Amino acid sequence: MAVRIRSARQYGVGKRLFHLLILLWLACAGPALASERLILALGDSLTAGYQLPADASFPAQLQAALQKEGRQVRVHNAGVSGDTTAQGRARLAWVLNSLKQKPDLAILALGANDMLRGQKIVVTQANLDAILAEFQRREIPVILAGMRAAPNLGQNYVQEYEAIFPALAKKYDASLYPFFLDGVAANPKLQLADGMHPNRAGVARMVNGILPMVRSSLDRLPQ
Repeated sequence: MAVRIRSARQYGVGKRLFHLLILLWLACAGPALASERLILALGDSLTAGYQLPADASFPAQLQAALQKEGRQVRVHNAGVSGDTTAQGRARLAWVLNSLKQKPDLAILALGANDMLRGQKIVVTQANLDAILAEFQRREIPVILAGMRAAPNLGQNYVQEYEAIFPALAKKYDASLYPFFLDGVAANPKLQLADGMHPNRAGVARMVNGILPMVRSSLDRLPQ
């Protein structure tokens, strides 16, 4: 936004007083303009808002919830429907470099499509590891959103897959939100007709679940 600064004569004050008023205005306005926090939400259809209007997506509802609390925050939607961890890893640098500022916080919610495709555990883990390493390199704190595996994939796969998230959270000192679809999975009232993706109310439940952790992460950031 362009700010037009008038002359001291137009305000009817002396030059010295006018300059003092300008300095005071900049001192007050500067921090307020610079205090907006940027949260990057990197994920798949659960983040993107599959078959939902833009204002019903996870990033949009999270931003609205935080702003309702009086926080100056913007949540960038970097969710792409169908993305695997490999695809998220491939576009991460582009996403980060395309932003006008470094994110203050990242929410990483990838891995569901790997599981649905029966991707090898070592591949999923390696991709998430690389993404977290890049966030660490750029000094961006992370909330890692975990996922649960479908029981029909077998007990071994389920155990190994679900163990990925706490192990990586510990390795990179990331906050772990154990299950991104907590309270939504297996609840038809909170899902679309496909029985997999959340509806608007389902996304609201996801936001409500992760919100305390997001608040805590933001409060720990340097002022």
